[in-house]
Amino acid sequence: MTIHRIALIPGDGIGKDMVSAAWSVLQKAAGTHGFSLEGTNFPWSCAFYKETGAMMPADGIETLRSFDAILLGAVGWPADVADSISLHGLLLPIRKSFVQYANIRPHRLLAGVEGPLKTTAFDILCIRENTEGEYSGTGGRIHQGTADEVAVETSIFTRKGVERILRFAFEQARARRKKLASVTKSNAQKYSMVFWDDVTKQLSAEYPDVEVTSYHIDAMAARMVMAPETLDVVVASNLFGDILTDLGAAIQGGLGFAASANINPERNAPSMFEPVHGSAPDIAHLGIANPIATVWSGAMMLDHLGEKGAAAAVMKAIEAVTASGIGTVPGKDKTDAITAALLAAL
Repeated sequence: MTIHRIALIPGDGIGKDMVSAAWSVLQKAAGTHGFSLEGTNFPWSCAFYKETGAMMPADGIETLRSFDAILLGAVGWPADVADSISLHGLLLPIRKSFVQYANIRPHRLLAGVEGPLKTTAFDILCIRENTEGEYSGTGGRIHQGTADEVAVETSIFTRKGVERILRFAFEQARARRKKLASVTKSNAQKYSMVFWDDVTKQLSAEYPDVEVTSYHIDAMAARMVMAPETLDVVVASNLFGDILTDLGAAIQGGLGFAASANINPERNAPSMFEPVHGSAPDIAHLGIANPIATVWSGAMMLDHLGEKGAAAAVMKAIEAVTASGIGTVPGKDKTDAITAALLAAL
């Protein structure tokens, strides 16, 4: 029997309940498809930071390296730890250390879910560059707290980084409906974004079967609202991809359905799978958070691990549950009830 070793990082807030719910669903899928999932829990979180002064131990990255994949719940508890600390102390180091340069976020309406748009016929796969760009962390502040204070944040775009994420996006488009939308702001950012556009044009010659269109970020935001059915694969930089995918979550019915995968396409380090919704401190104690985003992320993990039958079964169970009206309205159903319905559907 194949055994997949999974690092579980529940994190903060609703992340704990979401990982617990998803893990029970994934375990059942594994049991019915002839493989085993072996999970190891790590308490790395804002609570861990308050106890130790770090979001994870100094050897945390090396500890995670031996696992086949990582399932993460949520990171952040801003009342106690600044988001700039929690993000740069756990999530970003994992993405960068394991070269998880492709962030994948699917956006479509599940059966029974009503989105805010008139149309329901859209299926968008957003590919976000995940390790450099606007989130490179290069810069600094001087003369803090004075009238002369200066803050500098430098975006870093390398040919290697831009080319590999674009190639990944081209391949995804080739496997889907052969349409790629590349998103920049090259009219205003005349160096980094023009560079991105240039590399897109160069690579397009290698993918003559893929229709490529370049959009400015503001035009793409409008298109995702007004005509999302015209989009297939959308590729963008770290910052623009981050913003667009929250918009994508909104049009698919809310963050409770927003799944994501942080992929190392070369597979020489573990990939990480997580919901997009964050730790939701305001509802963390109510037991009403929707586990579907985490379960969907788990299905993406199974697919990445080669367990495609189990991944398909989990997605079929999700669709069956939402089609029955369970888990479709934020706050209507308890986390436990949605989880029980998913297990029953499996």
